[in-house]
Amino acid sequence: MQQHPERFLSKDECFSFMKALSLKQPFAELILSGKKTVETRTWNTKFRGEFYIHASKIPDEKAMKRFGFSELPTGVVVGTAELVDVIEYDEKNWKKDKRTCAEWMPYRKYGFVLKNVKRIKTFEAKGKLGFFNLHQGSQETQRIRHPKAQHQ
Repeated sequence: MQQHPERFLSKDECFSFMKALSLKQPFAELILSGKKTVETRTWNTKFRGEFYIHASKIPDEKAMKRFGFSELPTGVVVGTAELVDVIEYDEKNWKKDKRTCAEWMPYRKYGFVLKNVKRIKTFEAKGKLGFFNLHQGSQETQRIRHPKAQHQ
């Protein structure tokens, strides 16, 4: 059996990563459709810029029913958005912000304000917690290996 050496990403390929954020369905779809323009989280971020919207593998069944969805794509990247600001909520007024579509959910202190949302052709990807690096145009994150056809 012939072994194939691994080729690691070139310098140029290393710079073709983009941040991604996993969201449960139907929240990814609500962002893509423009009904949800603020994504709420319990944690803050200093990141600003464009990122992939990843639809988590397991949807939020309660929210799917609440918003009238029976089936949506999961385990795939579904779009891009730009994070332009973070709002810090207090426990008394966070449910008043209708842009979150989350007034019925437990308290979340931070709201990520999203702009320039675009639906894209889906591609499979593994999700992670928080913002993570995803190779643009690839189905893999982190280090990517390419076997060579033949050893020369």
